Amino acid sequence: MSIPTRQASIKELADIVDASIHGDPDAVVSGIATLESAKKEELSFFTNRKYHKFLAGTQATVIILHPDDVEHCPTNAIVSNDPYLAYAKIATWLTQPDIEQAQIASSAVIAGNVDMGENIHIGANVVIGRDSKIGHNVCLHAGCVIADNVTIGSETVLYPNVSIYANVIIGEQTIVHSGAVIGSDGFGIANEKGQWFKVPQLGRVIIGDKVEIGANTTIDRGAIEDTVIENGVKLDNLIQIAHNVRIGENTAIAGCVGIAGSSTIGKHCAIGGGSGILGHLTIADHVHITATSLVTKSILESGVYSSGTPLQENTQWHKNFIRFKQLDKMARRLNALEKKI
Repeated sequence: MSIPTRQASIKELADIVDASIHGDPDAVVSGIATLESAKKEELSFFTNRKYHKFLAGTQATVIILHPDDVEHCPTNAIVSNDPYLAYAKIATWLTQPDIEQAQIASSAVIAGNVDMGENIHIGANVVIGRDSKIGHNVCLHAGCVIADNVTIGSETVLYPNVSIYANVIIGEQTIVHSGAVIGSDGFGIANEKGQWFKVPQLGRVIIGDKVEIGANTTIDRGAIEDTVIENGVKLDNLIQIAHNVRIGENTAIAGCVGIAGSSTIGKHCAIGGGSGILGHLTIADHVHITATSLVTKSILESGVYSSGTPLQENTQWHKNFIRFKQLDKMARRLNALEKKI
């Protein structure tokens, strides 16, 4: 499959990532494809050795690759020490859509006293509440609902059917994907004689610049203080972030993670898909939590952390599970034997 893009010379693309060129800097690129399917005027990249068999026969006009692989490249090359990152930046530039012309759909509903920046695109059936502030070059796709007193920074994009509750602040150059809900009530309840009584959730959600929030992800507002998502955080789809959580700069969280209330996640962390983090915990900077881990206590030092049992054939897993239930008895017997020795 080939992805059409804007047209650019190899030199223009190499300049984006300050990379060197092997071959013709004036050759033109107008598409992106895999090594196997690429044709003339298309760009591809090579980072994984298992695709080496496709490198020699590729028809691509230019390949992004590491200096160690230049000698094996049959065509032009953009040479980078981190070819995957270089590809990410170049592909982003090549496929960046033009900023939509200022246009407000006739079906949009905009309340009074909204501060609107320049060149804003507002799609069909968008609702914007009173006293909100929308920055320059913002794009609000169809069906988005923005409640009262919301601030959305310049060049931010909300895809269709995003819901933003009152008093939320969203920074600049942030992307929010379809179905995300930001600022809903945190799960605050108190028990009175067996019945649950709702605790008012009075805080806000504050989201920094260059954040990305995946489809159907939910971020609850704080109970009294704010829920805070700092600059550069990347959130995958279907993530639950509870009230009063703080997530540090440039942390990335994969899909289906749940973070309970009042936990603090450090900067530059990576949390694998399906993991759970209990409430009122602290995770240090530069922590990597592998997929489906359950975090039950604070992590105060950087490093890689895991929990859970990897997949096994069912019969073997069942035997190991039985042994696991016997560990306490076995430990007690071992201690007793050690005392006799």
